[in-house]
Order: sequence, then C-alpha cells, then structure tokens
Amino acid sequence: MQKSAVRDAILAQLQNELGLQARAAHDSREEATSEESKSEGKYDMRSQEAAYLAEGQARHAAEIAESIALYHSLELTDFSNRHPAALGALVTLENRGRRVIYFLGPRNGGMEISLGDDTCLVITPSSPLGRQLLGRVVGDTIQLPGRGASVGHRVVAVA
Repeated sequence: MQKSAVRDAILAQLQNELGLQARAAHDSREEATSEESKSEGKYDMRSQEAAYLAEGQARHAAEIAESIALYHSLELTDFSNRHPAALGALVTLENRGRRVIYFLGPRNGGMEISLGDDTCLVITPSSPLGRQLLGRVVGDTIQLPGRGASVGHRVVAVA
C-alpha cells in the first residue's frame, strides 16, 4: 500500500464530504431565509432552527476544508523499518497472523480507506492507539485492549 495513494483516497473522501456539507449548509440557509419559514407566531422557531443548523453545517464544512489543507501539506516521509513511526507513517500491526494497517494522520481519525484488497484505518496521534504507535519501530510490541485482558500486537512494518 502506497502512502501517496492513501493520502489521495483520504483527500477524495474529504472533498466528497465537503461537497455534501456545503450543499447541506446552503439548503439550510435557504430554508432559514425562505418566505415559507417565516414565523407564524411567537413560538414558531422554524427559521431560527434552520439558521442554527446552517451555521453548524457551515462550521463543519470549514473544519473539513482545514483537514484538506493539512493533508495537502502533509509530508510523506519515506520511513524505513529502522525509523520510528511518526505523522504520515503507515504502520502494520500483527496479532496471531492477522495484520492491520494504520495511517498516522493529522486529523479525521476513524476514516477507513480501501485500496484494492487492502484496508487501512486513519488514526491521529491524539488517540490512545496513535500515542502508542508514535516512536515505535519494527519489532516493538504494543498492548491493545482485548476481551478481558490486553493483547500484544507486534509492529511488523513502518512505511
């Protein structure tokens, strides 16, 4: 899995989400200012509720735009298996033959990226798993919660 392809997939997903949020904010703003939403009494709050919704959607769209800018400016350092994991790294963990790939990104943790047969999960350094992965090298073991007890996962690749 190539990091540039992962970043491109993240950017495509964020651009799509930005378009949806911008349209939703526009529609809510139109509803708030529509003649049909005009207050019919002192307890009628339709236009005000639509205005609050439009404001929240516009704020969310701005956050997505910031994320897009962060991912565009993210340097994709070429990590070797001897360099510790840092922002922009693809880290592969293994437990009992099952491998999971994580991308350490600046924002939007939880986003799942599928490229061909491979899937990776975006995590941020502020998440518990992200904090554990920072600075790890191939061969290190981290403990993740399991059923009843923590389970060791070995770092098998840092790219």
